[in-house]
Amino acid sequence: MILVTGATGLVGAHLLAHLVQEDVKIRALYRNKAKIAECKSIIASYFTEENLPNYNNIEWVQTDITNVPALQDAFKDIKIVYHCAGFISYDVRDYKKLRKINIEGTANMVNIALANSVKKFCHVSSIAALGEEIGKKKITENSPRNNEKPHSNYSISKYGAEMEVWRASQEGLPVIIVNPGLIIGKGFWESGSGRLFERINKGLSYYLPLTTGFVAVEDVVKTMIQLTNSTIKNESYILVGENLSFKQVLDQIAENLNKPKPKKALKPWMVFMAWLIQSIGNGLFNTKQEITYQSIKGFSNQSYFDNHKVKKAINNKFTPISKSIKETAKAFIKSRN
Repeated sequence: MILVTGATGLVGAHLLAHLVQEDVKIRALYRNKAKIAECKSIIASYFTEENLPNYNNIEWVQTDITNVPALQDAFKDIKIVYHCAGFISYDVRDYKKLRKINIEGTANMVNIALANSVKKFCHVSSIAALGEEIGKKKITENSPRNNEKPHSNYSISKYGAEMEVWRASQEGLPVIIVNPGLIIGKGFWESGSGRLFERINKGLSYYLPLTTGFVAVEDVVKTMIQLTNSTIKNESYILVGENLSFKQVLDQIAENLNKPKPKKALKPWMVFMAWLIQSIGNGLFNTKQEITYQSIKGFSNQSYFDNHKVKKAINNKFTPISKSIKETAKAFIKSRN
């Protein structure tokens, strides 16, 4: 039996869509029951009306990865684990919550997996947990991470989660870690890359002068399944289809939604003023603060990622981001009609 955490998130939902095609028994963990309908909608989008998925193969279990007793029950008869659950936030108020869910929650997962002799544990991390390189030199799985330098709380929590997985691997748990870039895929328009489509649809004038790695969600889940079903163990893999600027990606989204392209690059002083306003609001009224000192330092970062390791491991071919954006835009337009 297969266990999937974060089943009602973007990666989890698309992963379920592929797993149900293999006719295997799945236990899907979720926190918010309201998201199951959207998850099922994503799964159904992979099928025709004449060939709908067998939802009976999915056992839905409402629990939390920080709830150890409930997790222990969820691991009954489990042999394969896909750990997709995680918390994403750049709000300074969420530091403890990030550590609680991403680090402590992952520690709970691997500890119980060890106790239940799980055969393979696939952990979804992020490029945010990786090291750095200078200039246009591409970041690899072995790029050094300087923990003395400032990192976002999210980055720290994802790196800490990886340390728990590596610790478990030393204790005998066969693991795979994947580090996806910014994931493009249909569904969940209120979060992740879905928000980019929502923002462009409403009208977006400014863009961040950033370059980073992007990847199609289908490539992420297919690669996870291939790696988990292989004999490979105790390895990490960067999952990035292309390194692109935000301007390039936003322009493509705008073209496919038939909306105006953002034309103005944010300037350092604009980001600084936004940080200052949010800092004052946070200090006086405990309002949300997503712009941090680390955001200011890295708002124009140009990060390039190397995907050769995963290509060599499983002969992987990534979907062009332009194709993924086109398909995602079609799904977005359909969801609004």
